[in-house]
Amino acid sequence: MAESSSASVGPGKGEFRRGWPIVLSSMLGIGLGLSPLGFYTVGIFAPILVKAFGWSFGQIFAGITVQTVTVALTAPVCGAVVTRYGARPVALWSLVLFSISFMAFALSNGSLIFFYVLWAAQGLLGLGTLPMTWTRGINQRFDVHKGIALGIALMGTGLFGVASKPMTAWFIEMWGWRGAYVALGALPLLIAAPVGYVLFRDEPGSAVVRRVPSAASTGINTREALGQWRFWLLALALLPISFAIGGPIPNFENILHLKGFEHADVVKLTSLIGLFAICGRLLGGWLLDLFWAPAVAMVILALPCLSCWLLSQDQISTAEAAISICLIGFSVGVEYDLLAYLTARYFGMRSYATIYAILYVCFAIGAGFGPALFGWAFGLSGSYTPILRIALVALAAAAVCLLALGRYPRFGHINGESLASAPAAAE
Repeated sequence: MAESSSASVGPGKGEFRRGWPIVLSSMLGIGLGLSPLGFYTVGIFAPILVKAFGWSFGQIFAGITVQTVTVALTAPVCGAVVTRYGARPVALWSLVLFSISFMAFALSNGSLIFFYVLWAAQGLLGLGTLPMTWTRGINQRFDVHKGIALGIALMGTGLFGVASKPMTAWFIEMWGWRGAYVALGALPLLIAAPVGYVLFRDEPGSAVVRRVPSAASTGINTREALGQWRFWLLALALLPISFAIGGPIPNFENILHLKGFEHADVVKLTSLIGLFAICGRLLGGWLLDLFWAPAVAMVILALPCLSCWLLSQDQISTAEAAISICLIGFSVGVEYDLLAYLTARYFGMRSYATIYAILYVCFAIGAGFGPALFGWAFGLSGSYTPILRIALVALAAAAVCLLALGRYPRFGHINGESLASAPAAAE
């Protein structure tokens, strides 16, 4: 069931020629932002912090939960600010403040309260680096090639995921864990912020740039979205999806150590997450432009079910471990693409950042509490098997539920007022 607009090649010919600066700056901003930086590296720091301060894995991974709660409470406000004032100022200021807050982890002194305060500060100050800012610009400029453009931009998390674990290990070896936090935290400030300042711009006609009807004003507002059952179906499905896929990732190191893998092999295997996240971003984005998005989502998000089953076994081979990690990495590569794509297709661009932010809260709750729940389950039973099997069932059920979203609506505007017509067939 290919979407009708993707069949028309002509209208999309100039999209990448005009939009490549947005895609490039978004890729760096997302890849070096709040979403991946702490999440992908906490598993490397965790064993060191356990030895340094006597904390448990569950206590360390609870930092992600603290960050998630902060994001859940404040993301809708940030989304409203982006809708009102534009994405550019929010994204650029947030990159600078997030960079400083991440480097502050080097000041950890053994106090869990201070550790959690740093996670909360990172969540608050880094809100503008989340995809709700960067993908807004992409969705405004791309239609025919919306999926692949989102895939390339969101590929930033995969690129960083490939490099993050060996790079963090190298930083730790060179400068210790405190120096590693400073080096990692400096990356958004030195790379993403300058590139974003030069290349990232709001689309004319959006926010305060120009108050006339434009493509940026089509769609429904936040109140109308909250009144639609599709919004709540998507919100509820995102919780188990993000929990089941995000929960194992920071725990991979410990899961593989328990199955007898050496540290060097663990680092090599877990680095595959980022590589296959890149593949998921590109292939998933390309498929979203060709086929009905909920069907694409169901197929791709069902793949990690095999990963959960393999990892729940008492012993696994190197090949089985690699397959498990690759399938989860591939599905991670589709999650953000899917959220941005479905938000734009089903609700339009009028209040995109605000609607995306609210949906992202649901996604972030699952991804944020998942690692801590996995760590807690391991501390309780000494095994990851029960929680992995729960994740398997939850993920399969949520992936199937996405099929109920139905056809894409068509949006138009008259004198600046958005209208949603009858759903358009996904041909």
